[in-house]
Amino acid sequence: MAIVYYTNIRCIYGITADQNQPARGAELSSPIKLSNAYLKTEDDLIADFGPMDSFKSPEAGARIIDCEGRSVIPGYCDSHTHIVFARSRHEEFVDKIKGLTYEEIAAKGGGIINSALHLRKIEESELVELALQRIDSVKKTGTVALEIKSGYGLDLTSELKMLTVIRRLKDLTNLCIKSTFLGAHAVPPEFKGNQQGYVDHIAEVMIPRVADAGLADFVDVFCDKGFFTPEQTEKILEAANRYNLKPKLHANELAFSGGVQVGVAHRAVSVDHLECSGDEEFELLADSNTIATLLPGTAFFLGLPYPNARRMIEKNVAIALASDFNPGSCPSGNMNFVVALACIKMKLLPEEALTAATLNGAFAMEIDRTHGSIERGKTASFLITQAIEDLSQIPYYFTENLISKTVINGKPD
Repeated sequence: MAIVYYTNIRCIYGITADQNQPARGAELSSPIKLSNAYLKTEDDLIADFGPMDSFKSPEAGARIIDCEGRSVIPGYCDSHTHIVFARSRHEEFVDKIKGLTYEEIAAKGGGIINSALHLRKIEESELVELALQRIDSVKKTGTVALEIKSGYGLDLTSELKMLTVIRRLKDLTNLCIKSTFLGAHAVPPEFKGNQQGYVDHIAEVMIPRVADAGLADFVDVFCDKGFFTPEQTEKILEAANRYNLKPKLHANELAFSGGVQVGVAHRAVSVDHLECSGDEEFELLADSNTIATLLPGTAFFLGLPYPNARRMIEKNVAIALASDFNPGSCPSGNMNFVVALACIKMKLLPEEALTAATLNGAFAMEIDRTHGSIERGKTASFLITQAIEDLSQIPYYFTENLISKTVINGKPD
């Protein structure tokens, strides 16, 4: 057994004990913390922690890492990404600067369809290598768990290729990875003018094949203005339910779309985006087990209004934070920046943002029994910061990476 002691920790943040539900309301801002501490790992698990004045002589053969006044926080659980894609869409970035609308960019062959056409042509092995490079980048900024969506194939062969890549990433990396089938990301060219036909194809052909291959943990639908209607979303989610695939939704990014209502009705694990949401949606979410996953990086990059996170907290909604790392609307997986945006633009307290990006992110991926907090028996995936004085310095220094070391499965990365 490999035993490691991390000593002289300035502060351990994000401690829990048998937390069996996501944090809501005041719970978001009151995670347990412990100053002047040590932490013990055994193999890939957190075995113990406590104040330094109770630290005893370690066992023979144990390794000691002196943190020299650095702090420990749980690793980020990024519960919404599209990290498998063929190429960037930087040309569209310039078009947006010039003032072109989303519709005008799409008419030029841009948008999701642009990504799909490139992905259909690329080899699986190259997709794996590109994704591994992005994963290496997000690990350095503190991500220890990822949910990765398909949705840039939009035909059966290419969607299966994407999901196979995600399965390979689970084997090739030490991150905890969850897989989501997002065939309903957009309508592909071969179904242009026949959106209902594509919905039927997803429900009757694609979902059964994905389920039979065991390639997905969740099914997602882009339920929003210009994409899929609540009725079409319901048909897809009913098909997913028949194959025991749990729903997660893109909802209310572009309009009051009804996506939150559909998600809650179908007991979605999470509904994500929510830039266009109000008290009706918040009250539904507060009375449900569905998590509201907020993606401030997307609002930042696209110039959208930010979700009303403070009102959500007041209404007792369980909120999570995620990156939405993708080539079109948020080409970054840096969760430190997501936390900073949540504080600066949505007025979350640093403790609220940390809880939303770790513990509640883990609940949004259904990995809360193993990840998301510092707790005895949980996986030893946590972060050692630089020598910060307070948690607030992570969002305060919003362009800096204040993560000194990412420990994943008990092993310093």
